[in-house]
Amino acid sequence: MKSMRSSRSAIRTADGVPRLVLVVEDDPSISMGLQINLEAEGYRVATADDGELGLHAAQTMSPDLIILDIMLPKLNGLEIVQALRRDGFQMPIIILSARTGEIDKVTGLELGAEDYVAKPFSLAELLARVRAALRRANGGGYEREAFTFSDVVIDVTARKVHKAGALVEMTATEFDILCYLVKARGKAISRQSIFERVWGPNHHGTPRTIDNFMQQLRSKLEEDPQEPRHFMTVRGVGYRFES
Repeated sequence: MKSMRSSRSAIRTADGVPRLVLVVEDDPSISMGLQINLEAEGYRVATADDGELGLHAAQTMSPDLIILDIMLPKLNGLEIVQALRRDGFQMPIIILSARTGEIDKVTGLELGAEDYVAKPFSLAELLARVRAALRRANGGGYEREAFTFSDVVIDVTARKVHKAGALVEMTATEFDILCYLVKARGKAISRQSIFERVWGPNHHGTPRTIDNFMQQLRSKLEEDPQEPRHFMTVRGVGYRFES
């Protein structure tokens, strides 16, 4: 694993430390290119060139964000996502892969990845997605408030959700979609509107992406995910929250 270098810009945590991005990629040219450009943007960067090193680095360093290839030696990227989410790590993960089939994207998102970028990729777009994912993880600009429904309490300020008094582990993207729907107060929200609000106007996903995130919200917050009472499908449009 390469050593981290100090950054020179002002993308920092609340205590003034530049954010740490872990790049797990076995292609040296891609890894080096990402490291150089991320450091130029002001991030600290660590890299790993196989899945076992990547998982160990993620578990020990707790980076602010991970850029993760799927096809890796020893452990593949999907196995890493699954292991991190199982162990409670909630940092944003952007999957980076030459495998562009929808099933790979869907699987990655279902396991807990925040985003999926196909190779070959636009560097400017990837950097924009990194910034957007970190903004979501750091609060997304929501005002200080809380929401309750059924036995669920959403603490917007702390970005925490409790159900029946127990903390519900949620990714940053799941939390932002949840807040967007709840704040709409019963209004039907299209999938495209969710994309634009949560990922930004330049993100191009598929309706299945939103559907999978909604399945995750239902599984975590509904009493019966197969018969939802709060996260309702609006056919031909998208979704609606009912308190």
